Amino acid sequence: MFNTSTESSDSPDSGSPHTLTAYGWDDGWADAFAPYAAQGLVPGRVVRVDRGLCDVVTPSGTVRADTELVTPRDPMRIVCTGDWAAVDAEGDPAYVRTLLPRRTALVRSTSSKRSDGQVLAANADHAVIAVSLAAELDLGRVERFTALAWESGAQPLLVLTKADLVPDPAALAHLVSDTGTAAPGVRVLPVSSATGEGLDELRALLASGTSVLLGQSGAGKSTLANALVGRAVQDVHAIRDSDGKGRHTTTTRDLLPLPTGGVLIDTPGLRGVGLWDAEGGVAQAFAEIEELAERCRFPDCAHRAEPGCAVLAAIDGGSLPERRLESYRKLLRENERLAARTDARLRAEMRRDWKQRQALGRHMMERKRGPMRKP
Repeated sequence: MFNTSTESSDSPDSGSPHTLTAYGWDDGWADAFAPYAAQGLVPGRVVRVDRGLCDVVTPSGTVRADTELVTPRDPMRIVCTGDWAAVDAEGDPAYVRTLLPRRTALVRSTSSKRSDGQVLAANADHAVIAVSLAAELDLGRVERFTALAWESGAQPLLVLTKADLVPDPAALAHLVSDTGTAAPGVRVLPVSSATGEGLDELRALLASGTSVLLGQSGAGKSTLANALVGRAVQDVHAIRDSDGKGRHTTTTRDLLPLPTGGVLIDTPGLRGVGLWDAEGGVAQAFAEIEELAERCRFPDCAHRAEPGCAVLAAIDGGSLPERRLESYRKLLRENERLAARTDARLRAEMRRDWKQRQALGRHMMERKRGPMRKP
């Protein structure tokens, strides 16, 4: 069968037989792959996607595979870094024949008017959100990334990078507290790639499973990825002096094995993070508001001026920042607008498909009747 033991010490890039266990292979994936084994296909994990081709780690090494055979109309089913696949590795190039069902998927809305979702990473267990302390803390962006992470099915983790730029322990503790208030139930960890602060703790947290690294350009993701991997696997550029914003260093999504265990998917910096069908993620990101809303007098309370509103009472009592409620409303409105646009797009596609079928039916009927005779 396939080598899934942990005995091999060969480099994943050497092309020699090595384990898939280090990349997250387990009994569940083995069961999902079983129907394809009889077809002569091999299991593999996508570690990089580039222009219709992808690098896939298989039991015999890393192969370059074509994704043409599984390119769907639905952008949510496009091959993505982190996917597990059934691969025909005999040819040159190899071919991805099918994707195994995803356990989790990190999805944002595209900037197109089609309102499609874009899968950033697949099958991640942890979503590591990098927030730079070199810039003013943007709690609204923290909430947005946290909702995105919760919706994916992964466990979010907030990492405050460049902690060495805040030497005052009291000031750093205050920033950690503020971030935690914006992300209830999420661990907040200050780290510094320059001094090593927090890195050992972060390595321990990511030592099992798959982690995806998210954040804006300039958040220090590539530097953090290099520190976690233990070598320079990603280029690092300085932020711009003119506006303090970062430049895109990572341009692809790469799955990187960590020396202490687990794998890390590094992603390009995200300037825009649009939510896509993320009502559940928003509810988890604002869990305290959802809990308060259950105690409101009216089940359809809008938390504006209704009597007996537990959310407004919490704001008046100082236990809930008003900013949190405004951010909650903003993300819900955004998600509702996107859902409406998506529904409109789906209706338009259904109408187009119906017209195409209607036209095809007329064409077939005319062929059946044959050419019309002149009287």
